[in-house]
Amino acid sequence: MADNFNTKYTSAVEAIKTAILQGQYEAAKGVNRIQLAVYFGIGKYISLNTRKKNWGTGALKIISDQLQKELPGLRGFSENSLKNMRKFYEEWQMLDANSAIAVAELQNTNSTTAVVELQNTNNQIDISHSMIIPNIDEFPVDSFFNVPFSHHLVILEKAKEKKQRYYYIRRTMQENLSRDRLKQLIASKAFENQDKIPNNFSKTISDSSLARKAVMMFKDEYLLNFINVEQIGERDAIDVDERVVELQIVQNIKEFIMTFGTDFAFIGNQYHLEIYGVEHFPDLLFFNRELNCLVVIELKTGDFKTSYLGQLMGYLSILDSKIKKPHENPSIGIVLCKSANKDYVEFVIRDYNKPMGVATYTTSEDLPDNLRKALPDIEQLKQLLNNTDK
Repeated sequence: MADNFNTKYTSAVEAIKTAILQGQYEAAKGVNRIQLAVYFGIGKYISLNTRKKNWGTGALKIISDQLQKELPGLRGFSENSLKNMRKFYEEWQMLDANSAIAVAELQNTNSTTAVVELQNTNNQIDISHSMIIPNIDEFPVDSFFNVPFSHHLVILEKAKEKKQRYYYIRRTMQENLSRDRLKQLIASKAFENQDKIPNNFSKTISDSSLARKAVMMFKDEYLLNFINVEQIGERDAIDVDERVVELQIVQNIKEFIMTFGTDFAFIGNQYHLEIYGVEHFPDLLFFNRELNCLVVIELKTGDFKTSYLGQLMGYLSILDSKIKKPHENPSIGIVLCKSANKDYVEFVIRDYNKPMGVATYTTSEDLPDNLRKALPDIEQLKQLLNNTDK
């Protein structure tokens, strides 16, 4: 056993040990990018030797046991860890400048050498290696190298398509996700549902075909100007002619409001509803030809609150009782707010018995200059209010 080990695996142990020590050192300094490159290189080395049968059965256990003897107490080179490094390389082989996959996928693109080279050894398999950054629009370069190795393994295990993996890599980096939270997102099919508005349509619209159409009709995020509709809609001592102000607002933002789709007909804003002597003024009212129903939109300038759903329920009840035509389908309500936790919205909205959804919007502050100039800012609106009052 000892002779067999010495002749076959001594150089392998030395090469992997050196690479692991380098990875551990860089990880201690917080250089995740270099550690990933080291693991990628070790994975390549192991892959070449095991897949091409250069090593015998049980080689990884033999090498791992010897590494543990030579580096007692240092984590990261168990048999399972070595297999994970191999998987990491094989799943991302497109990043290997010398691989057939990289040549096939990247021969017509520009790529740049990145990261690190592992120590060259005298072994017959040269583990000197540079990862490359592919010039592919979808590839999340910065996020990829900032996601910890353990998180990469979760993504590789549970997300099989490249676009799925790109999505979860980005979210992991952007939201600093824990491994448990990452697993929850993948289990909840966050990638598949990323563009779908949180809603209760399947439970509140009896026609399943219509419910599917409603889901497809609305996005989870829209582009809107920053306008505090709640404040503008208030009637106070100044007694502003609200309809004149609202007409001016609609003339400026209608092209953005109408991004809801070509099948939406705009009915009005601050639409007057009254029941039992109590007045209500929902922010925006549409009719959708495809869904054959009224759609009421409530704009909110802050984070989502459950009270918004209660307010929307009241509007929908009045619309269905007083405004909806007999041939029309039940009205749908949408809350548009600055931000919302989609998982939380899905949880709280499920017990409401009117069809509702919650979407978010981007403000004009996030727009390019040429688009921002096309929209009225809050000072212009204030001036408009002052002029109307004179």
